[in-house]
Amino acid sequence: MKNIFLALGSNIEPRKEYLSKALHALNLHQQMTVIRRSSIYQTIPVGYTDQADFLNMVVELDTSLSPLELLDVCQSIEQQLDRKREIRFGPRTIDLDILIYNQENRETERLTLPHPRILERAFVLIPLGEIAPKLTMPTADKTVSDYIEELPESDIEGVMLWIEKGSAGE
Repeated sequence: MKNIFLALGSNIEPRKEYLSKALHALNLHQQMTVIRRSSIYQTIPVGYTDQADFLNMVVELDTSLSPLELLDVCQSIEQQLDRKREIRFGPRTIDLDILIYNQENRETERLTLPHPRILERAFVLIPLGEIAPKLTMPTADKTVSDYIEELPESDIEGVMLWIEKGSAGE
């Protein structure tokens, strides 16, 4: 069983539409299937804070693509949806990050797996924990749920359920 997870985020309106378009593009790809997806969470910005709140979610994929091929697809979808990289951690129409690709541990110029800041980000861990709470992180012998329990309360408070998976607004 593959364990491939992507984080999706947007904070430029129409945020939900950008998430929907990115999901649609992922599902259209012949070598990729979205298996599960989390609810959508509204989150406060991290890093560069002078910007609008984000909508974030996590999806689990099945794909025959290699990690770098998957990265290329993600970056292509970002370009199709007018992603601009002007300010580090700044506003974006869509952001697609590979969080985990199986249990791979790799660091190249283009890609680090698992994502280097996954354990610091409540806006990633909480939706990931919704769909894969027992997933063991590739770099440790702890589950996603274990890491969520260790998050500071202030980080958790910045992640609010926006549209619950399976609700009418989804």
